[in-house]
Amino acid sequence: MPHPLSNVGAIHTVLSLIPIVAGLLAFVRQGRIDPASGLGRIYWVGMILSVVTAFGLSSTGGFNPGHALGLLTLLVMACATAAPRIAFLGRAAGYLQVGLMSFSFLLLLVPGTNETLSRLPVGHPIGHGPDSPPVKLALACVFVLFLLGTGYQMLRLRQRHGKPATLR
Repeated sequence: MPHPLSNVGAIHTVLSLIPIVAGLLAFVRQGRIDPASGLGRIYWVGMILSVVTAFGLSSTGGFNPGHALGLLTLLVMACATAAPRIAFLGRAAGYLQVGLMSFSFLLLLVPGTNETLSRLPVGHPIGHGPDSPPVKLALACVFVLFLLGTGYQMLRLRQRHGKPATLR
């Protein structure tokens, strides 16, 4: 087996599935990942557990880009959660929250896609790291899905709240 998972790696992988499942369920059921909903709270907890367990993983023996990505994800989610409480944002707060929560989901999928394609199928992985063509293609597809999903959520939000006021 070319890339065996350590115990921490296996725990991290299982815990990382929590926000993926919660995020997808929230999108299907609610049309977005709402941090105030039950699924949104599960998403938050799963993401925190995923990031914390990622700190136990490092092929370089120290802080790496994956760790930075995890911290960025938590920062993005914190900003998304705080957005509705910032009065001067007005109606834009809902759009900002939707965009940031969607972006956090994208940030979760970037290392997940790379790691999955670099490990599976066992013995003959599809990719060999983030620079391999199959991984780049998969990440491009994930990014397109992010754009489509975020656009869909923005349109739903606009329909629900009515057309935003235009500047003159």
